[in-house]
Amino acid sequence: MAERPNPARVVADADVLAADLLVGGEARKALDHVRSHSWVELVASDPLIERTERLVTELADPELAADHRARLEAERVAVDHPDGDHPALASAYRGQAAHLLTYDEGLGSAEAGLSLQSRVSVSIRPPDAFARLFDPASLYKAVEGGEYPGPDRDPRA
Repeated sequence: MAERPNPARVVADADVLAADLLVGGEARKALDHVRSHSWVELVASDPLIERTERLVTELADPELAADHRARLEAERVAVDHPDGDHPALASAYRGQAAHLLTYDEGLGSAEAGLSLQSRVSVSIRPPDAFARLFDPASLYKAVEGGEYPGPDRDPRA
């Protein structure tokens, strides 16, 4: 069985990272939870950041994609993984993240969950479910201890 994941570590797949930038909506709500709390960490490998940059370039433009990449690189906890691994899954596994946000229904399926269960312990869900279920007060108590002080960062800064 994989090591116990850190409940304050989150991976967002390239589709979610791009949607956060370009669309907003549920992807932005979910990632605002991460950005609003200094003790919650976004985990991402270089291949995940590269995949996101390619997606934003395709959907918008290269300059915006490069700026977004620079911001993600500055905010993330960087992890390495073998070439050929799924960038989001490998980031979650190597970064011991408890949460993986994705719009990929294949990753969130019961079948995928069963096949991954023996290798990685991660909750895979779409951003709207994460945003709805995220409970910073109980997570803070479990991770940091003590009374939840509320958000301590501006998610738009």
